[in-house]
Amino acid sequence: MRGIWTQAYRFMNQFGYEAVKSGYVGDIVPIGNYHYSQFVNNHYQYAIEKAAEHKIMVNAHEAVRPTGVGRTWPNLIANESARGTEYQAFGGTKTPHVTILPFTRMIGGPMDFTSGIFEMDLRKVNPGNGSYVNSTIANQLGLYVVIYSPLQMAADLPENYERFMDAFQFIKDVAFDWDYSKYLEANPGEYVTIARKAKGENKWFVGNVSGENGHISVIDFSFLPVGKKYIATVYADAPDEHYKTNPQAYTIKKIQITSKTKFKQQVASGGGYAISIIQK
Repeated sequence: MRGIWTQAYRFMNQFGYEAVKSGYVGDIVPIGNYHYSQFVNNHYQYAIEKAAEHKIMVNAHEAVRPTGVGRTWPNLIANESARGTEYQAFGGTKTPHVTILPFTRMIGGPMDFTSGIFEMDLRKVNPGNGSYVNSTIANQLGLYVVIYSPLQMAADLPENYERFMDAFQFIKDVAFDWDYSKYLEANPGEYVTIARKAKGENKWFVGNVSGENGHISVIDFSFLPVGKKYIATVYADAPDEHYKTNPQAYTIKKIQITSKTKFKQQVASGGGYAISIIQK
């Protein structure tokens, strides 16, 4: 099996692939092993080290829990290693889940969550699947800031993005790595709001995700440099939004802000918001 990995990495080098998204879903072979057995831990470490030899980044799904090995092998750019968005197709993930991850899984390092789902009713994609994505579009946008990974995805079908191109603009704009992060407010299980400064740029992004009870968020923009003016584009839940009954309703507005600005935002049940901030 080890020789197969070497062949795969050589193939990737030959054709210019610089990263691989590996997966360990299903039963582990040889049968009798499991995802956290010594055999799989050894295999996982081997795959990372061989990838480093071939200068390939690894983004691993269904991987062992984060251990800090990415500090030694920084080509391990992200793991899933918790319930990511794919679990929405397996019966749905409860709304508080994403408000807890920053304080549990995210302590171990970058998480590939595969955010950006705009069609919540999975029967429209797969009639035999009765699952439902327990989220709003604004919540999905907020995840790009809340769940840190330097390798992001737009995980829905292109035709679903084509229906909401104004909301998709945030996915096009949002940075994927950061110079600075600040947790603005949090109550794990209820809500979390995070601001991050784009790496090497004078751009800021704010993301919020909230649980079943929704939230009234009050944002203090004092983290911005003093004396500068910014244009903030706010992608938020519509007033009648609800993750079950009206998940695709959202509002987009632009406001001028400074470091002295305080801003209130209503968040729906299972909702959220995302803000891009650019200096005037």
